[in-house]
Amino acid sequence: MMMQDLPLSFRENVINKLRSLYSTSGYSLYKMSKFEEYDLYARNKDFLISDRVITFLDTNGKLMALKPDVTLSIVKNTRDDMSGLQKVYYNENVYRASQDDRSFKEIPQVGLECLGELDDYSICEVLELAAKSLLCISQEGILDVSHLGLLSAVLDAIEVPAGKRETLLNFIGEKNTHEMLALCRSCEIASEKIELLKQVLAANGKPDVVIPKLRSLLDGVISMDALNQLENITAALSDSPAGQVLRIDFSVVDDMRYYNGIVFKGYVPSLPSSILTGGQYDKLMKKMKRKSGAIGFAVYLDMLERMDLVRRSFDVDTVLLYEEGASLPAIRAAAEAIRAKGESVMVQPKAPENIRYRNLMKLRGEEVVILE
Repeated sequence: MMMQDLPLSFRENVINKLRSLYSTSGYSLYKMSKFEEYDLYARNKDFLISDRVITFLDTNGKLMALKPDVTLSIVKNTRDDMSGLQKVYYNENVYRASQDDRSFKEIPQVGLECLGELDDYSICEVLELAAKSLLCISQEGILDVSHLGLLSAVLDAIEVPAGKRETLLNFIGEKNTHEMLALCRSCEIASEKIELLKQVLAANGKPDVVIPKLRSLLDGVISMDALNQLENITAALSDSPAGQVLRIDFSVVDDMRYYNGIVFKGYVPSLPSSILTGGQYDKLMKKMKRKSGAIGFAVYLDMLERMDLVRRSFDVDTVLLYEEGASLPAIRAAAEAIRAKGESVMVQPKAPENIRYRNLMKLRGEEVVILE
């Protein structure tokens, strides 16, 4: 394989892993047209990441749009069924204005949606699949989880005016504590209530550590329903590899006109912004005249290109050294374990010259140790 093929191979490897993950979990591949009637997006512009949409007139005179979002199309084109769950995944391109230069770009996404009569298990399953999706990209991924029901109850308890909530949530999402506190003071919110909000937002980290703190803070202040659900779901994942990447962080917020319940964002090293976003969007379903609930997430594959730029500064991610007489199966198993993380590996008996690598490792017996 030529070295310039490595970035493409990494991306294709991730796509294949994600498709396998979703299909073996009972999700069916959903294929859709590249375009929808523009009216679908015009009625839900606030739900879109960008409100700029590429439009054209169809041969019948209808105004059409190249799809800027997959979720809206899936909701529109699936049945409204409360008798069970519809589980679909997709590998599609969307067309959006770039955040950098505002030009339109074709952006590949892989993701899934679970629609119907949601219960805690179906929400837990989607959260676990989101965590496993991150692990397909990097073993060092982090999935930050919040609960909008809990956050909304806290805002009710401290009496944040309805007209100020959207602005306050923006400050919370940006972790802009200074402006958040200034807004609370301008609304004449009592100092002890402001302190409660600060402590709730400061409670972030592993669920088994954070949830008891929240329970102590909020007991008698709000209903425990949302916190109980968050605890039930995260505790069910605590012993799994996926559970090890979960963190509670209430700066993960989404538009409360569309989202409710659990929301989350996924991060991997070397990328400054989230590569995965998702959550429960029953309010969007209601706005679109649906009785059923829904939860899902998307993995932004274009972000992998930024990871590829980091990879291109090296000839190989890892050089794996082995000692004379080392077991051939042990060498192969160690190399395959590294490749399973989506990394490239060069196996050598001695450290090579003129090779740029990120990690230098050595197999000693059956144990791999990091040298650099």
